[in-house]
Order: sequence, then structure tokens, then C-alpha cells
Amino acid sequence: MQKFDFLVIESDQARVSSVLSALQFLGYRPLHGAGCDETDESTHAWRAVYIGSVDDTAEAERQFALLGAAAAHVPVLLASDSPWVERLGATASPFAARMATLAFPLRYEKMAEALRNIQARLLGGQPSGLRFVGNSAPMIRVNALIRQVAPFDSSVLVLGESGTGKEMVARAIHEHSPRRDRPFVAINCGAIPAELLESELFGHEKGSFTGAISARKGRFEMAEGGTLFLDEIGDMSLPMQVKLLRVLQERAYERIGGNKTQRCDVRIIAATHRNLEQSIANGQFREDLFYRLSVFPLELPSLRERLEDLPTLIAEFNQRLARRGLGAVRFSGGAMQTLRAHAWPGNVRELSNLVERMAILFPHGEVRGSDLPEKYRGLHAGDEVHGAALLALMEDELPPVEGGLQPVSESLRMLPENGLDLKDHLADIEVGLIRQALDATDGVVAHAARLLHMQRTTLVEKLRKYGLQNSLAA
Repeated sequence: MQKFDFLVIESDQARVSSVLSALQFLGYRPLHGAGCDETDESTHAWRAVYIGSVDDTAEAERQFALLGAAAAHVPVLLASDSPWVERLGATASPFAARMATLAFPLRYEKMAEALRNIQARLLGGQPSGLRFVGNSAPMIRVNALIRQVAPFDSSVLVLGESGTGKEMVARAIHEHSPRRDRPFVAINCGAIPAELLESELFGHEKGSFTGAISARKGRFEMAEGGTLFLDEIGDMSLPMQVKLLRVLQERAYERIGGNKTQRCDVRIIAATHRNLEQSIANGQFREDLFYRLSVFPLELPSLRERLEDLPTLIAEFNQRLARRGLGAVRFSGGAMQTLRAHAWPGNVRELSNLVERMAILFPHGEVRGSDLPEKYRGLHAGDEVHGAALLALMEDELPPVEGGLQPVSESLRMLPENGLDLKDHLADIEVGLIRQALDATDGVVAHAARLLHMQRTTLVEKLRKYGLQNSLAA
């Protein structure tokens, strides 16, 4: 039995397909329910709810009361022209803190942004407060763990591959902790030579070694009262591990060349991409230090484990690029399918770099599968129907399908004497073929996509692009 995670309450049938398609594109499994009886959490754990127009006012009253009581943590999206906006948005309403409105025609980027802002508010920050974005189950769990551990001074060990955002998690923990008004100091233990790391961490006195022309504070001293983030702790040498362990145990240290013991009040957050338990077995990491650091281990998922967050992350990166003066860029349905097939060894950092590169190449434009760099295309660049594929259709190379598309007219093969706008002409052909596919399948998108030999999400995006949503079956 399929498990749904997003409840859609909407009486306007013209909007149902638009809402369902956008949610499916964002990676949700939406259920269009006439009512909210399914909000019983023994049956479902809704990740969010969309509420549009509701015909039966009395039934709506009962449903909203049930939703408010059963799922106080669930984000609620509300159509901006719904008669329920004023009531549900009132300060006294249980929906006020977890509600956002959506305008039509609907854009999935706006829906993703609204969900992200609500989730940030539910975690106790402002919409831009919690910077770790994502609507997938792994990221909901990560954000919940951040919220749980932030108020306490327990040491946190952030684990995850390079590029997953370990420092961002450390900053989020600090920003939501009682130490938020004190310094957040970060140091990459793997980027500093072993002989210099001690000075960087604990500081030194003037003349304590060649080149020490003046006294200098260390990172522990700089972070006093705040948070010290030790990145790539797995690359720290064994002698330095011993010295760090002493500081964690005694909460005291001395500068190099000094004899004055300094007390420290610092919260420690460490991070590594290495398997520390394996490093312990290999004699490369101290077991006692590991247990000191991993009071609260927090493991970040790789991007390939949360591919449903791709649209949300791209929307976030577009906002950041816009603040820097770069034009936002859209990825077509076929391009998104191609990105989902990529292994993402660089994780979120790699995605951020790709979006910026595409924004420079295609400012305010749409990136299609064939526009992506070669390493991303692989075998998936052909998922979209591009100009070459349409020309093949014009040559009647589409395999015959019973009850399927009719051959393109012979006259389309001839170039008019005065020429033509090839882009517009191919778009017209594409629209015509899509209409034929929808007619042949009674407007069922999945069947039409199969007839056109493309992914369903690609066809949904094309329907939105060409304004063909009204061609869908009710």
C-alpha cells in the first residue's frame, strides 16, 4: 500500500492537478483527500498540508479543528485567494506560525521556499535563521537533531562526506544555542601543518619559538564563551590529540612558551569525513578522544541519499545568486532527471557550483539536459525531446504505437522559401505532438509521457511551460 506524506484539500478541480504535479516534482507523495480524517497520525505522518477552497463549510470546520489538534508541527500551505486566509492567519490561530500562502498560477520554486520558511519558524528561528534547507525525511531528521542539541553544551561530532555542509550544521547549532551572542570560531585541523596546529589552537608567547615576534591568542581563547568548530578532526596528529584531550578533560590550557594556566569555557563541535572507528582500529585516532567528542553524533546524508531536495536546494541557491546580482536559472524536467541520475561526489557544494555556473551561462533562462556539462549528462541527455529528436519525428522515425501519435505532415519537412524561426517552429511541433498524446490517452499524463518516450516529470514541466494544464483529465 502506498504511503502518502502530503495531504491536499482542494475543491477546485482545476487546481488539483497543478498542486499535485508541483508536489510530486518536489519529491512528495501527495494525497488529494476530500477531508482530513486521514490526519490520524496512527495511520499517516503528514509532512505538510495544502488547503485551498473547501465547499462544505461545516465539514471544513471539523477538519481544520482536527488538523490543528493532531499535527501542531505540520506546515500548512494555503491558497492566497482562499476565504480561509484571514481566519487561519489570525494571531490566535494555531495555524499562524506554521502557515504560508501560495498564489496561482503555481510555481514549484515558490512552494519549496514557503515550506522551507515554515520549517525554519517551527525550529524556533526566523525564515532565514536555519540555513540548512531540505524537505526530505533525512533533512527533517537533521534539523530536528539540531534543534534538540542546540540548547545544551554537549560536544557534537558531525559526520558526513565532503560537501554535505558540516560547518553549516555547526553554525546552525551555535546560532540556536544560548551562546549565539558569543564568538563562533572555526579551524580546519587538516589544513594546518602539525607543528603549527598547537600554536593555532592554544596561542603562544613572544619569543617562544623562531618567528614568534609577539604574543598571539589561540582559537580556544578567541572562542571564549562561544563555540569552537574543529573541522576535519580525523586528520589531527596523535600528539595533538593527546593535548586536545587534556583541554577537554580539564578545561584548561597554556600558551606555547607560557606557564600561566588559562581556564576555558568553550563548546566543542568537531567534524570529519573519515570513519573514526576504523581510524581507532588502525591506531590513527585515540579512542578516549573519540568518546569525548561524540557525546552527540550527528550524521549528514549525502546528496544522493536525498535527491528529492534537489528542487529546494536549487531554489535556495538561486536566491543567493540573486542577492549577488546573478540571474536565477531554471532546470527543465529533463535536466532535473539527469541531475537525479548523477552520483554527486561533491554533494551540496558541487550542486551549488553547478547552479552558479549555469546561472552565468544561462541568466534568467532554462537549462535543458543537453546544456549540462558532459560529466552530468551521461546516458540521460536524451531524456528530453530536443530539436534533433523533433526533426527525427518529422521524418516519421517514431516507432508505431497502437492508438498512438499520427505521423507529422509531409509539408513540415519542407523549408519555406522565405525561411522560418526554427525555435518557434519546433515548439509548435512539440505542442502539437503533446496535444495528440494527451488526446490519445484521455489526458492521463503518465500514459501520454510513455507514448512520447519521456519521463512523466519532463512532460509535467512541458505542460506548465506551454500552459497545457487544462488539457489534463479532471
